[in-house]
Amino acid sequence: MVNRAGKRAGSGMGKTGAIAVLAVAEIAALALWFSSSAVLVEMGAEAGLSEGRLAGLSTAVQLGFAAGALVFAILGLADRFDPRRVFCLSALAAAGANLALLWVPIGGEAALALRALTGFALAGVYPVGMKIAVGWGKSDRAALVGILVGALTIGSGAPHLVAWAGAGADWRMTVAACSVLAAAGGVAVLAAGLGPHHAQTPRFDPGAIALAWRLPRVRLAILGYLGHVWELYAFWAWVGLVARLSFEQAGEPDPDAARLTAFVAIAAGGLACVPAGVLADRIGRTRVALACLVLSGAAGLACALSFGADPTLMIVLLVIWGIAIVPDSALYSTMVADAAPPERAGSLMTLQTSIGFLLTAVTVQATPIAAGALGW
Repeated sequence: MVNRAGKRAGSGMGKTGAIAVLAVAEIAALALWFSSSAVLVEMGAEAGLSEGRLAGLSTAVQLGFAAGALVFAILGLADRFDPRRVFCLSALAAAGANLALLWVPIGGEAALALRALTGFALAGVYPVGMKIAVGWGKSDRAALVGILVGALTIGSGAPHLVAWAGAGADWRMTVAACSVLAAAGGVAVLAAGLGPHHAQTPRFDPGAIALAWRLPRVRLAILGYLGHVWELYAFWAWVGLVARLSFEQAGEPDPDAARLTAFVAIAAGGLACVPAGVLADRIGRTRVALACLVLSGAAGLACALSFGADPTLMIVLLVIWGIAIVPDSALYSTMVADAAPPERAGSLMTLQTSIGFLLTAVTVQATPIAAGALGW
């Protein structure tokens, strides 16, 4: 069943309004993702925990998301039900789980479980948001998904901004603020309409996810996505600490500058998603994705070679890396949406993120271990 009455499927707003509401809701809800990463140093200092132990709080989100996305994909929730309601309920559940961190021991089993639950619930936010976005266009689909990935990116960086603005001195304020933002975003998305290309399937078909392997274009897009997220989430999870340690090694310790650098580096990549999507719609999605991979790889090597050098140089390189590392994420999701049957696009994009985020749990957890052996 394909919805041909986008304005009637919601609040009556058109494409621009719906995408704007969706983007704002995505920014607010995804503030939960790295709400612990932004205040790891403060949490560790209070509880006397190592970086490796604290890394579990970020890794738990990745594993929870991977499990949640797999469940959402198998059940086809984004394709069988109103995706706005799925988004809203998921955001509220994630906000509640994150807020509960304020009442459990830092780094304990309960904290890890709550972060995993947060990630599980976020599987109903990010991929479901993409499902809503692709329903509003075909020829400009890369740009639309780019807006969503840009929103996700800015939301992922938001905790660093909250911490920099003053809440960093008390990590509980950052966690609480991000939880409130996420809940507000979940409610806000109910105002968005569904586009004329929104497709829905009336039945449960767990075998539909096998299309991810049977359709060559879907399979190849997912494999490309795996290489992309391998790098992306290691950067997002640890850029704040990398900046802080680099500044300290250069003899200019400045925690606030490190927080602001992390936010700008992450948010700049989010802003780059839209022009990259527009360019990809014109010259080809694979070309732009390949360019992003080459640029982000080169920037990562440059940051490694400049670690501990002049802080200004490191800031510039980290921001360049942040700009280059994100935009191709939207392109891989667009490739999957283009190659998938319209009524299965939501489930296959959700499956794509499930596999990818399972892989990212390895890099997020392994990064501080490798740094301990080799140096940041």
